[in-house]
Amino acid sequence: MQVGFIGLGIMGRPMAINVARGGHQLHIWARRPAALEPFVQFGARAHVSAAEVARHAEVVFTVVADAPDVEEVVLGEGGIAQGAKPGLVVVDMSTIAPSAAKRIGARLAEKGVDFLDAPVSGGEVGAINATLSIMVGGKAEAFAKVKPLFECMGKNIVHVGDSGAGQVAKACNQIATGVGVLAVAEALSLAKKSGVDPAKVREALMGGFAYSRVLENHGQRMLDRNFKPGFKAWMHQKDLRIVLQSAYELGLCLPATAATAQMFNAMVGSGLGEEDSIAVLKLLERLSGQE
Repeated sequence: MQVGFIGLGIMGRPMAINVARGGHQLHIWARRPAALEPFVQFGARAHVSAAEVARHAEVVFTVVADAPDVEEVVLGEGGIAQGAKPGLVVVDMSTIAPSAAKRIGARLAEKGVDFLDAPVSGGEVGAINATLSIMVGGKAEAFAKVKPLFECMGKNIVHVGDSGAGQVAKACNQIATGVGVLAVAEALSLAKKSGVDPAKVREALMGGFAYSRVLENHGQRMLDRNFKPGFKAWMHQKDLRIVLQSAYELGLCLPATAATAQMFNAMVGSGLGEEDSIAVLKLLERLSGQE
């Protein structure tokens, strides 16, 4: 297929590379020319604007930071909508508010363009290894067209429902992972402050109901003091802001999420925003005199 890809950062770069390895022709654009260099070996065609990418593609993916970035690259000057032909499918794999996904989808529908919101979970490692979990909202027909491309990037691919449903699923994911990261950090912090080996505590918890992928993977990274960002704290902060905004709109009480969001706010405010979200352990240590 002729595939457009816009957003070639930590996540987007390996995702686009895996699509190219799947035998598809890439059409790319980036604000920074250096971001295009890794794609020369894959025969990707670089274009001067997002609109030009859309003119040459059957499907265009976007992987950017937040809703304003998506709206700019899709609906703004020189954006995808300006080059789109009826029948194009635009797939946003960023994490944005469900309401924003619905709004962007409605604008594209006016031009005969389908829109899928398809946020992912799995981090940089999942993007590199093509093992991402992909949560998709939008028309079933558009999903069926794009599914072979999703299979180049991920393993667990679920059509959740109509437009915006993918972003609702991602919001739920960020609740579970955010609260989970904080819970594991608190558990290890308690063990250490009590004079008990946190590694042994984690080993004991791994065999019971406390087991989780967060405890297995992130818990070990906390023990190793490996805070290299796979998912930066400021990004998790942004995602939980989206969750709480949705909760506000729905009149929904999410107390554990709210407390976790405050911890990520404090991480960013104390200079830990560029570290992995698991560096919330460092914040707990500062607050309890464990540094």
